[in-house]
Amino acid sequence: MTASTDGFHARLDRLPARARQAFMAALIERLWPNYVLYAEMSGIGDAQVLRNVLDLAWEALAVKEAAIDFDKQAEKLAEQEPPETDDSFGARRAVEVVMALAALLDALRGEAPESPRDVSRLSRDGVHAYIEMTDGADDDDAARLAARVREHPLMDDEHGFQEAVLEHVEAPLTRDALKSLRRLGRNEGVSNLGLSADA
Repeated sequence: MTASTDGFHARLDRLPARARQAFMAALIERLWPNYVLYAEMSGIGDAQVLRNVLDLAWEALAVKEAAIDFDKQAEKLAEQEPPETDDSFGARRAVEVVMALAALLDALRGEAPESPRDVSRLSRDGVHAYIEMTDGADDDDAARLAARVREHPLMDDEHGFQEAVLEHVEAPLTRDALKSLRRLGRNEGVSNLGLSADA
C-alpha cells in the first residue's frame, strides 16, 4: 500500500456514515455497466434488479424517512449473482458489482463500517484484472506487471475518479450535491473498465 493510498483511506474512514454510503453508491454507478454487459452476453442475471436496488439506495440517501426493506433488497440481489461455475472474466466482474451493492446495503443497515474500503478495492481490483488480461505480457514478472498496471491510463483514471468522488462527499451532501454525485458516478455510461452498455 502506498502512502497516498494510506491518506485516501484515512480520509474515507473519517467521513460520516451517510457520506461513506454516498461514496459507495457513486462507485457502484460506474461499476453497473459491467453487470449489464455480462447479463446481455451470457443471458444470466437481470440487470434491472440491480438498477432498482441501487435506485432505492440513492433514495435512502436523499430521503431520511424513506421506508425501504433492505433485507428484502439483499435477497433479491443475491439471486442475481452469477453462478459459481461461471469462471469467465465477465462473470467475475459481475460478481464484483453484486458484492459492492451488497456491501452498500450492509452499510445502509448500519453494519460493516469497512464497506467503503471494500467497494474501493473491488473497483480497483477489476481494473487491475482487466489491464492484466488485455495488456499483460507472457514474460511479465511481478514487478513488471505491477508497473504496467500502475502506469496504465485506466488505472490512472480509476484513481482520479475515486479521488473526485471522495472530494465530492467530503463537502456537505445536499440534495443537489447528491444529484451531481450520481451524475459523476454514471460517468456517461462508461464503466471503470472503459466499457459501456446500452441499458
